[in-house]
Amino acid sequence: MSRKPRALIYGDVDLNLIDGSAVWAQSMVQALSLAGCETRLVLKSPILTGRLIDPLAGLPGVTVVRPHEEGLLPGLTDRPLSPVQASEVLSGLDQDEPCDLLVLRGRRLVTRIVADRAFAGRIWAYLTDIPQSAPEMTEDARSQLARIATASHRLLCQTEELRCFLETWVPEACGRCVLSPPAVPDPGFPVPDHDRLHDPVRLVYTGKFAPRWNTLPMTRLPALLAEQGIRAELHTVGDKIHDDPAHPEFHATMAQALRGTPGVHDHGGQPREEAMRIAADCDLGLGWCDTTLDASLELSTKILEFGALGLPVVLNRTPAHEALLGSDYPLYVPGSAALPDAAEAVTRAVRDPEARRTAADRCRAAARRFTLEEAAARLRTQLHHAFPSAPDALAARPRPLRVGVAGHDLKFLTRLLDHFRALPGLDVRVDAWPALARHDAAASRELAHWADVVVVEWCAPAAVWYSRHKRRGSRLLVRLHRFELDAEWPRQVDIDAVDRVVCVSPYYARRAQEATGWPESKITTIPNWVDTEQLDRPKAPGARFRLGMIGIAPSRKRLDLGLDVLEKLRARDRRWHLSVKSKPAWEYWWIWKKPEERAHYDDVLRRIHTSPLLEGAVVFDEFGQDVASWLRRVGHVLSTSDDESFHLSPAEGMASGAVPALLPWPGADEIYDRRWIHDSPEAMAEAVAGLVEETDGPGDPWRAAGQEARRQARETFALERVAETWTELLIPR
Repeated sequence: MSRKPRALIYGDVDLNLIDGSAVWAQSMVQALSLAGCETRLVLKSPILTGRLIDPLAGLPGVTVVRPHEEGLLPGLTDRPLSPVQASEVLSGLDQDEPCDLLVLRGRRLVTRIVADRAFAGRIWAYLTDIPQSAPEMTEDARSQLARIATASHRLLCQTEELRCFLETWVPEACGRCVLSPPAVPDPGFPVPDHDRLHDPVRLVYTGKFAPRWNTLPMTRLPALLAEQGIRAELHTVGDKIHDDPAHPEFHATMAQALRGTPGVHDHGGQPREEAMRIAADCDLGLGWCDTTLDASLELSTKILEFGALGLPVVLNRTPAHEALLGSDYPLYVPGSAALPDAAEAVTRAVRDPEARRTAADRCRAAARRFTLEEAAARLRTQLHHAFPSAPDALAARPRPLRVGVAGHDLKFLTRLLDHFRALPGLDVRVDAWPALARHDAAASRELAHWADVVVVEWCAPAAVWYSRHKRRGSRLLVRLHRFELDAEWPRQVDIDAVDRVVCVSPYYARRAQEATGWPESKITTIPNWVDTEQLDRPKAPGARFRLGMIGIAPSRKRLDLGLDVLEKLRARDRRWHLSVKSKPAWEYWWIWKKPEERAHYDDVLRRIHTSPLLEGAVVFDEFGQDVASWLRRVGHVLSTSDDESFHLSPAEGMASGAVPALLPWPGADEIYDRRWIHDSPEAMAEAVAGLVEETDGPGDPWRAAGQEARRQARETFALERVAETWTELLIPR
């Protein structure tokens, strides 16, 4: 994109009140500005205080839109915009100046915008108020999220855990979910040294006041600590007290506690920088919540802000906090996390300087990963993928290059198609054949007549048809995989009408030339693409001892050899397991009708149930698009096939940081580094075991091998690189 992307931002949040959602809106505007966007922030409510808006004044390319003050809708009162009104305002702004992306926060709001359909394909939805556990994920909720995912260009997820949960339950979200964790600005002032405590000790809480955030029990901490001989006071910053229908008395009781509790100093609502100044002058941050939030898949912004200030934080032991700060973080609230337990954790922080220093160092190190600059870098990457720049040869054309894509099965082209559609200078249309040899001939003729270049996926009947109906002056590219070589279609193609045959590996390029006699000059090799950005995720605990196989049908995929490897590993260490992500063979009619295929799987399944070494060690996971989240649990991806044209799963595993292990099927060594290829299941098991014999640490061979595999995947198979190669092939020279 030659100009800066234009972003509209709207959150179902009131920027007069300081809480995590309001701070999100401010941070998102700052990060988009840093990333190079022209950004318009649309306000939900009339502005009564500029605490959150004023810091945005003067940022490059930022405009604040005030619908109430500007009279953008007739009859607006001082009430906040409803989702229906917000949709109308945003549509009007888009008509006046079209946006490239609409960043939204709030499930109810996003649902309304999606229903109105004006922004389909441009929505970048930030969702936290969604079901975050299996019991909460009703079919209605799943269907609603599926509609949101389908209409969205990106789904912004605060944590890896939330991303994986969403992808598992909502297949439509796969490939669209990207990380967008909280962003914390660097303090704009010198941060004091926290080695020496104040007297009294200063505890601090910033944010909203709500029952599950334990803000009312916090006000009792100074009195409880005094009973243990510790003089303490609580400093609070915030002005949003929840009206909770389940606790109707909470608002009044909380307000009274802030005003009248000895030892509590309430600073009210403050600009973000001033709130950070107040916190920096304290000794200990409070992130202690009700245990009902322990399973939350979100990340607290206040913990990161405290960390940026060098403050140690008292907080619950949760999976998210252990991932952030480590399982041995010294200031977790012990026991059931009741008020006395919180007081015990504060007492430890006060009386154990080493624990306090360790906690401060951990929080400080964690916060460094969540700066505004890091948020801007993530957005810059996503914007580059969403709005790629046109090559000079395309930009110089007087009109867009017309690209037709045809075939019966386009699953291997999906992300390439997304790239082509996003690329300035290309006009893309698709002729999707409903079956291998069935199509709408009139539609195909129209495409052949219209297109400057046609790409046919699979050298099958579609390739035959287009080679016989090519328009003079147009170009024809055909991609050949493996199964077509065993059929007559390649020999039926009019090769004189084909400008290039694209194969996915050098071995199959040679086989195609040998089998057909086509001119070698017409055959080129472009590898399959891998979305390395999506697959690059942290490994789950225990991944180093888990093998993975993706796709085990038909029998030439050789699950039996994978079981050989697993048995040899478990003979040494029972921690080894195998996860298989695949449709069962009986769901493929063309496989299951063959007696030899049924016999193979009968033998394999019987072996899994009867082998003492395999008992409880093989897990069959549902086939689906959530490969990226599934690979987090896998440390080694096996390819034990008799033959493959490319075999995508080792490349996907490499991009995830898993170590590939392949048997030497024909052509494997021309796609993958020979270090990953082993002569036999025995040699494969030996090599895999050798990577995990040493303990985890800086010299960990398994992690080092995974990092090298990831580097190779990025250099060879990355979607962006493959898309650039295809784009060069599309452009006539």
